Amino acid sequence: MATESCDAVNMDPDMDLLSDEELEREAEGFKEQGNAFYIKKDYAEAFNYYTKAIDMCPKNASYYGNRAATLMMLCRYREALEDSQQAVRLDNSFMKGHLREGKCHLSLGNAMAASRCFQKVLELEPDNSQAQQELKNAGSILEYEKMAEIGFEKRDFRMVVFCMDRALESASACHRFKILKAECLALLGRYPEAQSVASDILRMDSTNADALYVRGLCLYYEDCIDKAVQFFVQALRMAPDHDKARLACRNAKALKAKKEEGNKAFKEGNFEAAYELYSEALTIDPNNIKTNAKLYCNRATVGSKLKKLEQAIEDCSKAIKLDETYIKAYLRRAQCYMDTEQYEEAVRDYEKVYQTEKTKEHKHLLKNAQLELKKSKRKDYYKVLGVDKNATEEEIKKAYRKRALLHHPDRHSGASPEVQKEEEKKFKEVGEAFSVLSDAKKKSRYDSGQDLEDDGMNMGDFDANNIFKAFFGGPGGFSFEASGPGNFFFQFG
Repeated sequence: MATESCDAVNMDPDMDLLSDEELEREAEGFKEQGNAFYIKKDYAEAFNYYTKAIDMCPKNASYYGNRAATLMMLCRYREALEDSQQAVRLDNSFMKGHLREGKCHLSLGNAMAASRCFQKVLELEPDNSQAQQELKNAGSILEYEKMAEIGFEKRDFRMVVFCMDRALESASACHRFKILKAECLALLGRYPEAQSVASDILRMDSTNADALYVRGLCLYYEDCIDKAVQFFVQALRMAPDHDKARLACRNAKALKAKKEEGNKAFKEGNFEAAYELYSEALTIDPNNIKTNAKLYCNRATVGSKLKKLEQAIEDCSKAIKLDETYIKAYLRRAQCYMDTEQYEEAVRDYEKVYQTEKTKEHKHLLKNAQLELKKSKRKDYYKVLGVDKNATEEEIKKAYRKRALLHHPDRHSGASPEVQKEEEKKFKEVGEAFSVLSDAKKKSRYDSGQDLEDDGMNMGDFDANNIFKAFFGGPGGFSFEASGPGNFFFQFG
């Protein structure tokens, strides 16, 4: 801030004197001492001597003007405003008094009042360049206020922060602008910055309800709901009509209660109820990103228990969209991807987790997903035979018998060439599947994701007929005969 110049003595000879000339000279002496300290930038001592001068001559406008200049340098703008206003009350032609009053109004964010003061200065001194510039600054602040109001209505909080930063360049002591900026920083998830602004205000004014509200808002959005409620309650003590604090307090209490109800239902195994309770909690406050991310992840956990795997994946994705650092949501989604055999997506999520937290557990999960992905790109011999991965040897034989007879080329000898080709392919795959799954060593290697070529088994040269003949007892052991159009039966020799 530019240093305010002190005023020379401005005694009105017609002014009613409240003391004798000796008292007046003593006051002037205090003023001169104040000026000396002011020049040395010892504003605290300057303030003391100007106060002594005022005590001697309380109707001298220049003394109030000088003390106002000192208070401005000490950033005590409200007190400076009072002294400036007193100075112009005593002498309405006191140009510097009007200029300082305008500067105080501007620093405190009252651009309309500041404009009136600067216009008064220009009435007294039309060429006053300082008043002209400050009048422009006041106009800019009014424009930024309008833009911020529109931005807040549109939830364009970045725009509001930008406008408040520009306005605070001239209105550096305006708590209202600082609070609006802090609130929008909180709504943008920039909690440390928001808390810093609110804390600075509370250090100067511990009873500021708006600053208490913003501190509570930051804690609320960081999912520290109990502490947040304490700040909201304190704000309401300071300002019982603080609507934002009342709404936030109500939301915080409702969110906590509903979330705890959902957790209780989940622990009791009542998954349907838990799902509904988490869903209800998610409707309470869309702005609470961190808590809602946890609620989505909780609902995904319940959804997986209810076998609503696609819904669970969607909920995890919503949680991650709200909080990209939420490891638990990535892990839950990855498991759902594994359960639905979407292995590439599972690997992607586990890689994200392992990059963030390189633990043994996360490494194991990633390797397992990578293995399942590798296995998924081979032929699934269990699906070929239509059996479960835990099928017994007898179940595998039974499945092979059924599928081999179903797809045997002789059965489809009268079909079109395309059908014959397709059935021959399926017949070969059934033979491959049985060859692997009926051999304990090959099955073990297959299940572990290892390459079967290492065992010398080249599936490209595989002859399914050899397996079929061996299984059914060799040549002449069976034949297909038509019993009517499209019907076949087996005849064993």
